[in-house]
Amino acid sequence: MSEKVFNKVLAANRGEIAVRIFRACYDLGIHTVAMYSKEDELSLFRTRADEAYLVGENKSPLGAYLDIPEIIDLAKRRGVDAIHPGYGFLSENADFARACEEAGITFIGPPSDVLGKMGDKLSAKQIAMECGVPVIPGCSEPLRDGQEALEKAISFGFPVILKAAAGGGGRGMRVVRTEAALLTSVNMTREEARVAFGNPTVYMEKFLENPRHIEIQVLSDNFQNAVYLGERDCSMQRRNQKVIEEAPAFGIPRRAIEKLGSRCVEACRRIGYRGAGTFEFLYENGEFYFIEMNTRVQVEHPVTEFITGVDIVAEQIRIAAGERLSFKQRDIEIRGHAIECRINAEDPFTFVPCPGKVTAWHLPGGPGIRIDSHVFAGYTVPPYYDSMIGKLIAYGDTREQALARMRVALTEFACEGIKTNVKLHRLLLSDERFARGGTSIHYLEEKLHSHSSSGVN
Repeated sequence: MSEKVFNKVLAANRGEIAVRIFRACYDLGIHTVAMYSKEDELSLFRTRADEAYLVGENKSPLGAYLDIPEIIDLAKRRGVDAIHPGYGFLSENADFARACEEAGITFIGPPSDVLGKMGDKLSAKQIAMECGVPVIPGCSEPLRDGQEALEKAISFGFPVILKAAAGGGGRGMRVVRTEAALLTSVNMTREEARVAFGNPTVYMEKFLENPRHIEIQVLSDNFQNAVYLGERDCSMQRRNQKVIEEAPAFGIPRRAIEKLGSRCVEACRRIGYRGAGTFEFLYENGEFYFIEMNTRVQVEHPVTEFITGVDIVAEQIRIAAGERLSFKQRDIEIRGHAIECRINAEDPFTFVPCPGKVTAWHLPGGPGIRIDSHVFAGYTVPPYYDSMIGKLIAYGDTREQALARMRVALTEFACEGIKTNVKLHRLLLSDERFARGGTSIHYLEEKLHSHSSSGVN
């Protein structure tokens, strides 16, 4: 490693991503620190760190992981020299990154000014356009009023989609198909954005009817070195929330991916990006349209790690420590295929969260199978956080082999005491249309509607 070696890294997060961060740190010989809320006192992730400390004793369960002053104070008191934010919570919060910088603590992610620019979807879209990254037809400025919204919608052509500029995680979006519904939809989206993100700014884009969701994973250091690690297909979604992800994307020409990837790499260089990031696109009729950049590690990063052999979390840490990327674009070789199923504590078809005590927990194994989770038999899934309790990843030399291995793994997976969405994954993995590849982002909801109408459980 470089002369600037981290001695202690704090994971400002919980659950499986905290465990994942600790594993990468141990591979690099770095001491680890966990922080946990009262509700996570018996959680596995805190026992996987060398040190663990309670935060937010007088805060709400969510507030404990969002208290920037307390997190910074903890890091300073315990001699932490770097903080990894994981995903969610404060991972894309420019104020948190700035607080780390001001405290002399390395934020394992982009600089705060870059986070601010790319965290705002309108700003990110403008930067993408300037870097030659293709964007979807839409506003380059926030909508001022209903009249402007109507004029824009008519120029783009209905349907259109309203988006919160500060949105994320599939929230703050509304599709509008008629002029009559537009004004009410603008007002509702603004209010939702204000409540959810503290920012009522809304913009508009042309709504694509049957696109796929394709994303490009990038890594960039402080020395203008940047690479892309192929692409992922994250089209299997419900209400803009990903359910299954895979890499590489089926049926998209490699030359198209290479051209798109090179533009994303150039964008990283131009904006001074540092660390891991993901450019997200909609893909329809052979064209890519940029929608946003995620300035953090993604939930679905394991599928890219499988097909490239790159430890993305370890690379994040090395880059933050001042290392140069140890490989060039020509060194990245895509091999095989990987699929990830998000395992959630929820009803598989109504999607109602199902917190509670896990009475039995049996995980699958075998060649090409990986499990990222923080759950164990006897663990109580709390009702306060995201319902994801694990990620099941299957790798194969071909997509067909990866699908076959995933089908077997899902039959071996057993969780008792709470409901999970494993039954939904089994249904999808047996679906002939999904097996052929290339389904759109609307396919899952259409299938669920058909499944519900048939009365099958």
